[in-house]
Amino acid sequence: MLSEELRKKVKQIEVTTKRVIDDVMSGGYRSHFKGQGMQFSEHRVYVAGDDVRHIDWKVSARSKETLVKKFEEERELNVLFVVDFSGSGLFGSKKTTKTEASAEIAALLATAAEASGDKTGLILFAGEIEKRVAPKKGRSHLLRIVRDILEAEPKSKGTNLKGALESAARVMKHQGIVFVISDFIAENYDTALKKLARKHEVVAIRVRDRHEWDIPNVGAIAVVDPETGEEGIVDPRSYRFRKWFDNYKKEVDARLKNALRGASVEELPIETREDHVQAVVRFFQARRRLRRR
Repeated sequence: MLSEELRKKVKQIEVTTKRVIDDVMSGGYRSHFKGQGMQFSEHRVYVAGDDVRHIDWKVSARSKETLVKKFEEERELNVLFVVDFSGSGLFGSKKTTKTEASAEIAALLATAAEASGDKTGLILFAGEIEKRVAPKKGRSHLLRIVRDILEAEPKSKGTNLKGALESAARVMKHQGIVFVISDFIAENYDTALKKLARKHEVVAIRVRDRHEWDIPNVGAIAVVDPETGEEGIVDPRSYRFRKWFDNYKKEVDARLKNALRGASVEELPIETREDHVQAVVRFFQARRRLRRR
């Protein structure tokens, strides 16, 4: 059952997503992706020009004819949302936190997937995998995904993006679509991302707040790491500290850029203070234009 407060949040998300769902669905949800899953349909006799990789040698030997496997597009795809809800997601300099933005984006894309008859699944992670929801169809299942994201409170510290991507590869047995929604403040995830992208279409949705990297130019202040809960004192006026902080930010950005390039994965940047739903729409529209060329 949904609490009244949560019901209002879900309703608000639904109103927002319905406002733009037609834009995302324009031209067909699946048309925005490189390809769909294929499943075996039947055998037929080989003809010149057929792909020899599709020849079924065992069946051909028994029938004394050269037969090839015929494939057809799967009627439904598995669409998986891998959502980071670690402590850093609670940051939001305006009205929306990164976690709330993630929930709204996941709701929009899950609605589009459901409208295409696809199954949607969910992996929620922080320092560990804290929830897995197997891909299914239906409105109640869609609401469960949104609820699970909105209600999520990390029990583990840190961000294990590598483990989440490895879990996604195990969950997705057949070719599908994986949306990774995170701020990507993590390490050692490039190999896992590349492995996942070999089989599936992966979109990296980076959720950020432009002020999360801002440092007030004041004296010594107490700070808390939202990922680990560790406390400390820093002096933002210190040149040494500012240099370290700036280098760390550049390192996070470079790590993501290199990982995406190595895995041939597209990035959808999201800023919490902007209309992130429209950002999703623009992303899909851009993909549609590229595929028409």
